[in-house]
Amino acid sequence: MIYLDNASSAPVNPKALAAAMPFLTENFANPSSVHTPGRAASAALDKAREQCAAALGTLPEEIFFTSGGTESDNMAVFSALGINGRRKIITSAIEHPAVLNACAELSRRGFDVVRIMPDGDGIVRSEYVAAAIDDKTAMVSVMTANNEIGTLQPIAEIGALCRERGVYFHTDAVQAVGSIPLDMRKLPVDMLSVSAHKIGGIKGAGLLYVRKGSPVLPLIVGGGQERGIRSGTENVAAIAALGAAIADITADITRRAEKITRLRNLLIERLEMIPNSRLNGSRTLRICSNVNFSFGNIDGEALVMSLDLMGVCVSTASACSAGKQRRSHVLTALGLSENWLDGTVRLTLSENNTEKDILAAADIIAECTARQRSG
Repeated sequence: MIYLDNASSAPVNPKALAAAMPFLTENFANPSSVHTPGRAASAALDKAREQCAAALGTLPEEIFFTSGGTESDNMAVFSALGINGRRKIITSAIEHPAVLNACAELSRRGFDVVRIMPDGDGIVRSEYVAAAIDDKTAMVSVMTANNEIGTLQPIAEIGALCRERGVYFHTDAVQAVGSIPLDMRKLPVDMLSVSAHKIGGIKGAGLLYVRKGSPVLPLIVGGGQERGIRSGTENVAAIAALGAAIADITADITRRAEKITRLRNLLIERLEMIPNSRLNGSRTLRICSNVNFSFGNIDGEALVMSLDLMGVCVSTASACSAGKQRRSHVLTALGLSENWLDGTVRLTLSENNTEKDILAAADIIAECTARQRSG
């Protein structure tokens, strides 16, 4: 099997699995309990929090554990409700549904929601955001790297103008962690979302970084875990795995990114040899692992199924929307015609892939597209 769907869910990192196992077998205690096993579970949360903080260049008290990226995004967006007197939120038209649907809910509650359109490469220009900010703006939410086309957004520029205007800035960094350095000591970001299973952790854990002083509101209330911000007994095993995974994936980003970038560029080069094909998103301003291609006169869903039968795993868009038989809102925002929209696949790499994998996958894709077009 050639696995090229790492943006949907990456293989579990062996270090993450090793960190999780004691809390699935030997120590299943509640971390709020005061007995010895409970204190050991609580210590695991402390260690994971320190690992996450170190990986993001921040303080442990600014890390709040959640169930994943969707909850983190929701928590950040709904925190706009706590910014009194401001009833406007700015986002982009190509955000993850966890942000777009949360913004839609704010709209139903009387917020003015502005969705910035990207340029043809999928870049949300900072000047577009600047033009939309006014004295009613509570928050801006623009993702670091797009989950479908991999484009990197100018979050440093957007964050700087938000800070200058006194507006809070959230970024969904789910696809960016481990691909680019993210240092909260340098980036003007107030809230940042991370998901464990995108970086080698276990499904069911994530985090929201909240810069001290930012107005975060709890989505879930109850026993007051996570310093009252996220109630509910913590998923200790998954959180321990998250800590180990983020520590490992951020330990040597330059080496890892260079290796994956070489494979990504090779894949792009080979796929561009297929007639009537196009790369979606910026050629240069994209994360190392993402390749999003459209093939004219091709049914993308059928292509994914054909590739699966031949041992190549890819997706049509993000896994969150795959299988719903609807066209990508991201590619629609880029202005692609129906012919391109219907024939799109997303291929996302990891350092587990090899040059042999890439060459074989490209050949199989060429074969499947040719067969579909001739049929």
